Amino acid sequence: MSNILVIKHGSLGDIVQISGALKDIRNQFKDSKIFVLTTFKFKNLFEKCPYIDEVLIDKRLPRWNFFYLLNLIKEIRSYNFDFCFDLQNSSRTDFYRKNFKIKNWSSSRTILKKGETKKQFDQEGVIERFKVQLDRSGIVDSSHVLNPDFSWAIDESFEIKEQKYILLAPFCSPKLKHKVWPYFKELIELLKNKMPEFELITAPGPSEIGQCKDLGLKMILSNDKPTTIGQLSKVIKQSSFVIANDTGPAHIAAHLGCKGVALFGHHTSARKVSIETQNFKVLEANILKEIKPDQVLKFVTDKIFT
Repeated sequence: MSNILVIKHGSLGDIVQISGALKDIRNQFKDSKIFVLTTFKFKNLFEKCPYIDEVLIDKRLPRWNFFYLLNLIKEIRSYNFDFCFDLQNSSRTDFYRKNFKIKNWSSSRTILKKGETKKQFDQEGVIERFKVQLDRSGIVDSSHVLNPDFSWAIDESFEIKEQKYILLAPFCSPKLKHKVWPYFKELIELLKNKMPEFELITAPGPSEIGQCKDLGLKMILSNDKPTTIGQLSKVIKQSSFVIANDTGPAHIAAHLGCKGVALFGHHTSARKVSIETQNFKVLEANILKEIKPDQVLKFVTDKIFT
């Protein structure tokens, strides 16, 4: 039995997007043991993944922490990996490529053709790039990579009392405030008036509970604590519609086949992050605040019943 390494540190949306790639890698290496190198934040999530056999943790300490890196390199080398699929494709993981000493290494750098630059390659959508990476790395059947299915992550045991609801994800990491659409409060009032048959809910993270009270949204919690990723996935899957910033919940909704919309400004494009699907769409503007609440309301009412 050979050992295969996959590297994916995060973020949540990025992990959602590799679900199809992981399935294709698993199908190629049916008789191998597949490991994933990730951060502790996603340990429990990957332990549920049917395409992964074992989870290894990378603390991602600074590279000047020589003793940590030496121990990590020693640990990785001890598994004698035959192949590494670097799905993080960062400068850090390229540093790992030079030190882990894995003979077959697939990354967005190693699969470039003569005359092709990484800058050019990175202009394509992220999922489309994964497709090219797998194809050029010898994956015979990459039929799932373009259609990620995150249903493996759903915690089916989580009970949801609400029956008919619209889920809003109005938050973002403090480092990504430029992604936050500024009119959620106004939209919530419009939805309450125009669509009273739907409950308006959210599933906040640890630092977002106070903001929910200001917005007047009903919070979905687990024993008075934020939901896990699996529990959040079930909440999203059972929603009638999802309205979100460009964040993890939006990607979960997109790749669970949910109806919904993500609101995009100039920070990136929907095409580049590969978020649009048959049911999940985007509203884009060069300046995020140019997307007005009544525009979003019309979009929701047009799409929710179709």
